[in-house]
Amino acid sequence: MFRTYLTSVRRGFVLAALALVSWLDLLLELVGFCLLCVGLVFAYTLALEGTRPRAALTRRLAGRWCGVDVEPPYRPAPPEPERERDGWYRDGNSLFKRSWFIKWTKRFEWISDDPATGRDLGWQLWNPFAGLLLIPAVLLAGPRALRLYGRWTRWWLGPRPGRTGDGWLKTRLKALGFQLGLLALSAAQLGMAIPTLLALIWPAPLFPAMVVAGRSVTDTLRREAKNWTGVRIDRPYLPEPPFPVPRADGMYRHGRQLYDTPWWPARLARLRWAMVDRATWRDLAAAVVNSAVLLVLAVPTVALVSLGLWGVVALWIWRPFGQALALTPVAVAAVVAGLAATPWLARLGARFAKVLLGPTEASRLGQRVERLKQTRTDASVAQAAELRRIERDLHDGVQSRLVAMGMKLGAVEALIDSDPAAAKRLAAELRQTSSETLTELRLLVRGIHPPVLSERGLGDAVRAMALDSPLRASVNGTLPRLEQPAEACAYFAVSELLGNAAKHGEARRVSIELGYDDGLLRIEVTDDGKGGANAARGSGIRGIERRLGAFDGTFALTSPLGGPTKAIMEIPCQLDPDASSPKTSTSSETA
Repeated sequence: MFRTYLTSVRRGFVLAALALVSWLDLLLELVGFCLLCVGLVFAYTLALEGTRPRAALTRRLAGRWCGVDVEPPYRPAPPEPERERDGWYRDGNSLFKRSWFIKWTKRFEWISDDPATGRDLGWQLWNPFAGLLLIPAVLLAGPRALRLYGRWTRWWLGPRPGRTGDGWLKTRLKALGFQLGLLALSAAQLGMAIPTLLALIWPAPLFPAMVVAGRSVTDTLRREAKNWTGVRIDRPYLPEPPFPVPRADGMYRHGRQLYDTPWWPARLARLRWAMVDRATWRDLAAAVVNSAVLLVLAVPTVALVSLGLWGVVALWIWRPFGQALALTPVAVAAVVAGLAATPWLARLGARFAKVLLGPTEASRLGQRVERLKQTRTDASVAQAAELRRIERDLHDGVQSRLVAMGMKLGAVEALIDSDPAAAKRLAAELRQTSSETLTELRLLVRGIHPPVLSERGLGDAVRAMALDSPLRASVNGTLPRLEQPAEACAYFAVSELLGNAAKHGEARRVSIELGYDDGLLRIEVTDDGKGGANAARGSGIRGIERRLGAFDGTFALTSPLGGPTKAIMEIPCQLDPDASSPKTSTSSETA
């Protein structure tokens, strides 16, 4: 018994000495952070990683000496950058000849975003105090003090279960922060509005640039209003004018004036665009009105919370104990009253901002007109490309076969009297060639519009496509007969996605979900491939976007490295008026 006590005392002193080293680790990380501020990212990363071995040692000792097992809580380290086929390393849209920059950037993001890193910093700050308290505690309680210290270590350095939601107090405090954040963004918007108006007076050419800069602040307010309160505020702005195109004589026109260079026409077009757009003036008005309204909504909350907290502190410092005990509930009630309405007030402020910063019917119509212009151009380009493909296939395939068949028929006519055996052999070759030509024509027709799509509808056509796919594909959903153009668009989009999953994604399984509700066709395609699909690098994905754009549809792609890849397509369409009865597709899965 006495020997166990002496062992616990010795271990307690060792743990206390190890705890005091945590302040040296904290000082090292502070130096690394200062170097980070001057651009030396790797110094901060090295400092954080260099302190983790001592935390790991404390975990091992806590399990061995204190009887409390502490598992490492860190996220897995990022993989090493992979060299692409052309010899370069890619990070987003940037290419690097060497991998060290990408490696240190990824490790910095990994170690900085890990919640366990923040807990390590807190442990390094407070653990020395716990170590100093451990010395008298282990002298008095022996092994019990060690076990208590082991639980303290596990709370700081061990993994923590995920929380399902925030508590009442945390939710209200976050809402108060959202209120103040919206107020700060409105103040920043007001700060941008003043120089914008001054630029309108002089010099006027700077006005469009100031408008664009102010819109970036306003867009931040819109985005954060959605993230913080769930109130979505769409952008109401008209599209920017295109760059001037020269006339046949090489001159550039703006109104009734001609210019030698595009500089002035471009400047004048942007100035007119910024001044004609009503959203510009609504943003300037909102900068003033929103700031005032959000200030009025935030003042009562901030006043109640501040006065309540100050009241609690003042009562217990300057008032007698009895009076402080009696009046503390009043101060606490003021804090609770101030925080109770913060979520509602934050949403109310965001809704009011939506009234001025959201799109009007006129701006929605203008945006739709511009979108229809773009989609019409994309549809024309896609149609021309499809016609060229059909013409190329007919010219290089079917036409060449028919020409060869005609020449062989002439040879048969010449040989039928002099060499009947050779004529029979040529006739057999002609029969084989005609069969191959017919097969090629059927494939060409299927590429234009599959017969199963016309006969059975989109659901069964996708099911047939999944059966022919080399992937293990499952199709789920029930669809009525829809407009044939929309069905064809969705069919070829799904076909392109399945081809990409098999060819580029190295997938083995794919799931296709079909649904139609309230005039909207929704298709979700998910595969278990390696991911990394990017619309900017794939002509097939851009083709899908152009197809859907012709129907005013949307395409959303999520493809992180390592997978899975998920594509969601939505196409507004109506039921097929010529269908006598709706045909549905059943759930199916290929073997």
